[in-house]
Amino acid sequence: MTGRLIGTRQAVWAAVVVLGLTSGGVIGGGAARADNGIDRLSAQQIADRSRDALLSARSLRLSAHGDLGRGGNPSMALDLILDRDGNCTGSVDLGRSQGSVRIVKRGDDVWVKPDANFWKSQVPDSGPAFAAILNGRYMKGSAADPRLRDVVNGCDLDTFRNLFGDHADNGRGTLNKGRRTTLDGAPAVPVTRLGDGRTLTTYVAATGKPYPLRITVRGGGANAVVGFSAFDEPVPTATPPQNQTYDINALLSRRISPL
Repeated sequence: MTGRLIGTRQAVWAAVVVLGLTSGGVIGGGAARADNGIDRLSAQQIADRSRDALLSARSLRLSAHGDLGRGGNPSMALDLILDRDGNCTGSVDLGRSQGSVRIVKRGDDVWVKPDANFWKSQVPDSGPAFAAILNGRYMKGSAADPRLRDVVNGCDLDTFRNLFGDHADNGRGTLNKGRRTTLDGAPAVPVTRLGDGRTLTTYVAATGKPYPLRITVRGGGANAVVGFSAFDEPVPTATPPQNQTYDINALLSRRISPL
């Protein structure tokens, strides 16, 4: 078993979603109270201001589900609350009975809890035995453990901020501004980019800071939704109790025979 089992699917899929949607340069806004006047700006101005607002966030909730048309699983889902100090809590669901993983990182400690379907589908030989040993508990390890590198990177908001910053100017296609609308009760202005056979629509909040509310991508085999919320709200501090954890080194050093 390696860090690939534990973290890569979570971190890479999140990165692919963010990279795929922000590479067009369309990043949106969040909900607040005072009108921010973005509906009077051009589509490019909205994109620029919302990018800056997103990069300023100290923490946020990132949720994503769907298929980006790259051979992925259309029922995959991701839900993470993370901050720039590297703390996070959330889960990734691989869909189609492939299993899910709960993730908690606080300071220098990391907890990971794959479910039985994950062990069975991702580690068919010895996974069921590991699942039996854990019996619903979290594996606990150090953030410095190379096997957990992908989880640690995926839990750090700076990882995603770097992706936003590095790719926000790689615009391709035609950028258009839509009419002001309401998204989940919040006023928003949609900004759409058409290109490469896909339609990317970002709903930018029309009140408060222009943080992202939602991004949808359609076409070219893609059908995905990414949501942003809980801007600058603290990551929950609760961590799994000791009696619900199992040391990852102790687990992986055991001799396991396939069940």
